[in-house]
Amino acid sequence: MSIFNYADEEALGCVISVDTATVTIRVDAMDRLRRVQVNRLTVLQSSRAGQYLIGIVTRITRKADDSRPAGSEDPVEEILPENNLVRITLIGTHHDRVGMQRNVFRRTLETVPEIDANCFALEGERLTKFMQVISNVADDGPRLSLGTFTLDDDAEAFLNGNKLFQRHAVIVGSTGSGKSWTTARLLDQIAQLPQANVILFDIHGEYKPLVGDEFRHIRIAGPVDIERQSGLAEGVLHLPYWLLGYEALVSLFVDRSDQNAPNQAMMMSRCITDAKTATLVAAGENEILQNFTIDSPVPFSIEAVLAELESLNTEMVAGARGEKQGPYFDKLSRMIARLEAKRNDRRLGFLFQAPGECMEMGWLSTIAHCLIGGRGAQPDVCGGIKIIDFSEVPSDVLPLMVSLLARLIFTTSQWTEQQHRHPVALFCDEAHLYIPERANSDSSDAVSVQIFERIAKEGRKYGVGLVVISQRPAEVNRTVLSQCNNVIAMRLTNGDDQNVIRRLLPDSLGSFGDLLPILDLGEALVVGDASLLPTRVRIAEPRHRPNSQTIEFWNCWNDRDPKADTVNAVNAWRRQSFQR
Repeated sequence: MSIFNYADEEALGCVISVDTATVTIRVDAMDRLRRVQVNRLTVLQSSRAGQYLIGIVTRITRKADDSRPAGSEDPVEEILPENNLVRITLIGTHHDRVGMQRNVFRRTLETVPEIDANCFALEGERLTKFMQVISNVADDGPRLSLGTFTLDDDAEAFLNGNKLFQRHAVIVGSTGSGKSWTTARLLDQIAQLPQANVILFDIHGEYKPLVGDEFRHIRIAGPVDIERQSGLAEGVLHLPYWLLGYEALVSLFVDRSDQNAPNQAMMMSRCITDAKTATLVAAGENEILQNFTIDSPVPFSIEAVLAELESLNTEMVAGARGEKQGPYFDKLSRMIARLEAKRNDRRLGFLFQAPGECMEMGWLSTIAHCLIGGRGAQPDVCGGIKIIDFSEVPSDVLPLMVSLLARLIFTTSQWTEQQHRHPVALFCDEAHLYIPERANSDSSDAVSVQIFERIAKEGRKYGVGLVVISQRPAEVNRTVLSQCNNVIAMRLTNGDDQNVIRRLLPDSLGSFGDLLPILDLGEALVVGDASLLPTRVRIAEPRHRPNSQTIEFWNCWNDRDPKADTVNAVNAWRRQSFQR
């Protein structure tokens, strides 16, 4: 049975004009005209049986008032039409049946409505059923409940959970518009799945309130964690230097502006390769020894690398008239100084002062499984959603560290045999900080952008989905955004940000970009493969609210009791850690 079982007396009006994908409806009953709203969905009769045309109201015009006194002149009244008119843009066709499938929506117009064809408002239970159709969501299918439709609170808004993560997604909105709320709502829905597998890069630690067996909180080691030798058992993650790839190592240790930079990069590569070779020989890993490269994640001694570099930097060789300076004499000094400075920087203890277990070959398998394994595959069958807290990572190395984890996850998935591969979604909060639009070719930003661009382009093949979250989409890499086929856009007031989102919308739906600055708090414009129609959705409240609520300045200033903790704040600043 069709979900559009309308009776003729329910008609909003009838078609009086058709122009390609634009239709004009005449509405005779004033009470029905008052029910119509711009951006509301409508259903029009098709010339083919079993088909209905779906449209969106783009303009409503009331006819001139017949009771106007004779002789009165009003320029606005003079341009009003003789009938109540509703302009509708057609966006697709609903089929009662296609082959063995029932209720199929397609973004094509196989026919156009005939003159005098009836037009009906789409609302209530019919709207809910239709939104399930366009999301391709059956009662037992991949249901992801986002909230309710703004124009009809009785209709629940669903997304197709498969397509949302298969084709990547972007969540954007000005600060305070509800991005974190929306992210928490998505995580709530995912958390209900027994084999959930999500990694959230939490840059400011605002998702700490998300607690329960479904969540596992891991923080990047800070100075206090280094002193305590805390490890994964305490929810602390170290990222030892040997996990870094060649480009990341060069950006960290080599100053590209130095005239000796090419020599420094070459010698660093040689010394690291030698150090990795020594590790593999000592461990008896002959099979790996024959095939590894500098990018292979093999532990090595940074002290051995420094010693070899120092030797090359001061080497004297035999000459025709005695000893002379070696080919790299004093050409590696700046790189050695940078390396030693980084190694002694307490803020980077998670890189250079990791516990001894992090230098063992088997450690990588443990940490990779903790990150990429789904909830059911974890030893305690908990923590399908891993929240990685980067709040104590210095901003100058943040892009390198986030991209390091992203590369670890992507590469592990890439080298997992297909029958054993379990999909994982990467939620990239504050993405503009480490996937920037503008990145110098020799900076850590460029290394991060390169990794995320590859994930955006190839991740689908290996079961790695990407959810880009940012308050400044204009500052996020365009290549990455262009690969995101699902958009959840909250209120955006900046013109540059609005233009970026408009470019992500289909041409026929470009006018929906005009809604971006007038969306309410907690309201989003949703469009993409997971939901074929552009819709305004009021995001439902998540079970756990993140620590991102807007501070009520006036109310706080009006409190009777003072609030301050300056001494502890200064101490935390000096320790470079919130841990005590």
